[in-house]
Amino acid sequence: MPSAETTRMSVDEPEPVRPTKEDEVAAAGSELIGGPIGRRALLGTSWWSPVRVVALVAIGMFALGMVQKLPCYDGAWFFGASSQYTHACYSDIPHLYQGRGFADGLVPYFDKIPGDMEYLEYPVLTGVFMEVAAWLTPGSGTIQEQEQWYWMVNAGMLMACAAVIAVCSARIHRRRPWDGLLVALAPAFALTATINWDLLAVALLAAAMLMWSRQRPLAFGVLIGLATAAKFYPFLLLGPLFVLCWRAGKWREFGIALLGAVGAWLAVNLPVMLLAPDGWAKFYRFSQERGVDFGSAFLVISQRMNIQITPETANAYAMIAMLLICGGITALALTAPRRPRFAQLAFLIVAAFILTNKVYSPQYVLWLVPLAALARPRWRDFLIWQACEVVYYLGIWLYLAYTTSGEAHKGLPPEGYHVAIMAHLLGTLYLCVIVVRDIFMPERDMVRRAGDDDPSGGVLDGAEDIHVYGAAARPPRHAAYFEGPHVEWGSQDSTDRSP
Repeated sequence: MPSAETTRMSVDEPEPVRPTKEDEVAAAGSELIGGPIGRRALLGTSWWSPVRVVALVAIGMFALGMVQKLPCYDGAWFFGASSQYTHACYSDIPHLYQGRGFADGLVPYFDKIPGDMEYLEYPVLTGVFMEVAAWLTPGSGTIQEQEQWYWMVNAGMLMACAAVIAVCSARIHRRRPWDGLLVALAPAFALTATINWDLLAVALLAAAMLMWSRQRPLAFGVLIGLATAAKFYPFLLLGPLFVLCWRAGKWREFGIALLGAVGAWLAVNLPVMLLAPDGWAKFYRFSQERGVDFGSAFLVISQRMNIQITPETANAYAMIAMLLICGGITALALTAPRRPRFAQLAFLIVAAFILTNKVYSPQYVLWLVPLAALARPRWRDFLIWQACEVVYYLGIWLYLAYTTSGEAHKGLPPEGYHVAIMAHLLGTLYLCVIVVRDIFMPERDMVRRAGDDDPSGGVLDGAEDIHVYGAAARPPRHAAYFEGPHVEWGSQDSTDRSP
């Protein structure tokens, strides 16, 4: 059996994996640009490196997403209650420019906002992002022109975040840079990129995972802390990382990452927490008090069964479900035949949070796109999931068109919207099941089939197991060992190559 050292590729000159040679969908899609790369092709001799191509494709797709918002930019955001929904081009950004006091020069968290919201309901770093965009927005002209400028400024800043996400996704797995195209070409990514400010947290999280893959736990921790200061969900990745470090005995690296995360989060939040405690706490109060909302399983149950689910009940059930899933992921990580890859568990924990949440806004898909590309870099499964998310994207806007068009009822009735919600839930569950299967059957994992252990794992990549339970505890206890069909890591042949 090969050791970890013989299965890992050279750090200096990794041999890239060609997706057109291992993925039939990628091979078929490559016909648009001349077909799969030939065995005599000269690689690394052109300016068009994989990372640069991925970055430019991501920017191009982002621009197409901006074009898709053109009907709203030209008027649907400002005239008519339902036209922004019938055109499926809604965005929070222009509406919150005035609605959250940026047009009036109010300072987030410190100044009260007229109306029911009282304070800005976003985490501090996102509030800073919104405020910087407001500073860059011209204050002259009509309020409509200012809102158009505000969306455009935010779109430019979010485009930079999209480029960061694409580059990081292409570089995390050294031998698989072309997997970044999964992120760059994801249709749901382009459609939802400018609905809200989620791309800021996603970019920081992608950069954090890149730092961990390069064995820089402190930088990883700092970026995780900053990402959590921009959005709530990134801190969840510390859970699976803790379990993986437990299995490998990498306590020092996890401790450094944890300290970096806590320190960075406090550095951003503590000043506002001390100087404007009511404004700072608004995000957490709002999250706690928010009722059952769009896209969740709770909404389907509530509307189908005609029952009222209180925020407290939804919070309790969501917490119980999340804790049970976390327990299952912990057991999976400690008993799997090979230690799961970090990206696999990261995807599962964020997907669990999305599936059990009491709300699913369409832009939440952005949280999962880079993680899905790293966890299961196979075009067929990725596109099945993306198709389900596009169905949901169209479903929510058509449902809102139905509810805001009065007696005309132009759009999708509740029954149709429930189908769209189920498509989203089942599509995400499908990808989760595939990832869990890959963990139990590593020979089906596209990354490990190519001969790697855990390219996104940093110090976990090729590390020896220390704490293992169940069948995996039988010697030899090594990250590269598993019982079952054996794969010759790094070779082109294996006992089982079924997809």
